[in-house]
Order: sequence, then C-alpha cells, then structure tokens
Amino acid sequence: MAFGWYAAYAPIAGAGGYKDPASWGERIMGLPDSMDIVSLWMGIPGNDSTKSGYAPVAYSDMRYVRSTKGTRFVAPTITRMDHVITLKDGTQYDLSQNKNDAGIAVYAKHLVDMVVDADIDGVDLDYEPAGDWLQGTNFTKLVQEIGKTFGPKGSNPEKLLIIDFYSQVPPVETGEYANYFIRQAYSQGTGGVQNATNLQSYYNAVQAAVPPGKFIVTENFGDFSANGGTPFTEANGNTLTTNGTIMYSLEGMARWNPTQGKKAGFGAFYFDRDYYSSTGIPYYNVRRCIQIANPAVH
Repeated sequence: MAFGWYAAYAPIAGAGGYKDPASWGERIMGLPDSMDIVSLWMGIPGNDSTKSGYAPVAYSDMRYVRSTKGTRFVAPTITRMDHVITLKDGTQYDLSQNKNDAGIAVYAKHLVDMVVDADIDGVDLDYEPAGDWLQGTNFTKLVQEIGKTFGPKGSNPEKLLIIDFYSQVPPVETGEYANYFIRQAYSQGTGGVQNATNLQSYYNAVQAAVPPGKFIVTENFGDFSANGGTPFTEANGNTLTTNGTIMYSLEGMARWNPTQGKKAGFGAFYFDRDYYSSTGIPYYNVRRCIQIANPAVH
C-alpha cells in the first residue's frame, strides 16, 4: 500500500479563505492514481461556505478521486486531552477539564462523528503524547471506544482506524482494534540516512501487537523530498538501485519487509512535495516506489 499525509490542497498556515489551485500539484485530482490512503493533514475539505473547512475545489476533487480511483481519505488528529473541541451540536467541550473515562468517551464520539458526517474513510490517531494524560491505558481506552464503531472490531468496519506514532510505542492492547500502525521512520532521527536495520528495529518494538500486514513505514518529505528521501542501505549492504544509482529511503521503504513477513505498506509525510521532483516529473519518486512495491499488471 501507498500511504501519505497530504497538505497541498489547503492555504498556507495563517492564510484565510480557500486555495484557488495554480497547479495540479495543489489538487487532490493530481495525486498518483494508485495512492491507497491519504491522511488530510490540513483538515477535511468541505462544501459548506458557512463553515471553516470550506474548500470547494478540494472537496470536489476528493469526492471524485475517492469514488473513481478508490483512494481512501482519513482525518489525522494529534490525540491529547489538552484542548477544546466543538461537538456535533455546537457545544464547546474542554478536554483538559475532563481527564476521565467520560471525557475519553466524548472525545471518541467527536472523532467518529467528524468522520461519519464528512463521509470520509476513517481516522488517523497520531500517538505522540509527550507527557500528556492520554497515553498508556488511557489511550487504549480511546482506541477501544473508537474501535466500537471503526476498525476490524467495529460496527462500521469499512471505516479505518489507524494509529501513527514516532518514538513512543502504542500500548499492545490497541493492536486488535486498529487496521494499520504507521511508524514515522523519519531520517532526521537517524542523522540524515536510513537503513533496513532501523526499520527492522521499529517493527520489532511493536511486533507483539502488530502483525507485519498491519505495519507501514514512512519518511518525512517535509525535510527530505529532493531526492525521494535520504541515502538508504538494505539488509545485505546494498546501497544502489537496479540501475546503479544511489538508493534513497522512500525506495528503501518500498522494497523493505520485516524478517517476520510482508509489511502493509510505505509512504511519506508531505508526500505532495514530490510533485516538484528534481527530475521534473510530477511525483516521480512516489510513482516509481508504488511500482516497486505493487507493480502494475500488464
């Protein structure tokens, strides 16, 4: 599978209104046809001009790509009990004042409602608690609440329940409730290079809860988009592509599998920056790596 966090459809931070795209690189319609799951990093585009998420071009594109190309769209959220949310009835609810099971249930319902009301394909829970109350057992409770509706154990199982994470590993008890676990295997944490040994260690840390077929690894194209990632070394020491050029980390992630079995997929944060590939070919690295991981049938 090809996964990515995508932001180019939205105005830059601090700008008002909605984006009038100047390029296919700013349009969901311009995404590679074979993207499997896209996480809408800048929010869910909507078609209601009275609401803050109004983005008619992105909304129309998303509906078309979702129905015609089969790409699924999920809503990312950094899961912390430190902010105010607006419930479906317009009520303001301060999570920081409700750090208890009842507050977790309200938060879970808010996330489920957000996805269902927007008619998208699921939720992407960003588990980077950094000392927040919503970690460990409390995070498990949130996942279990959402898992009553979304994910493999839910009443609406076609909706995805995804957990992405960085250094802090999600609790093992969350494993049965999520469709996919996405490791932010970003090269800024490894000195600007990446290798199969690191990826294997990332998987080993979650293998008790996550079978290989639920595991996705991702690079950071916010920092490393110019060449399709950072220099990559495979488990056998190889550092080159089949045509003898330097292998970069997106390709390395597409080619890599844990020793325990075949992974679910690969991807990147801000993968939209590969539209402006140094090769001059839009989404050159993403498209090439999709073909490596999942070749087209001719």
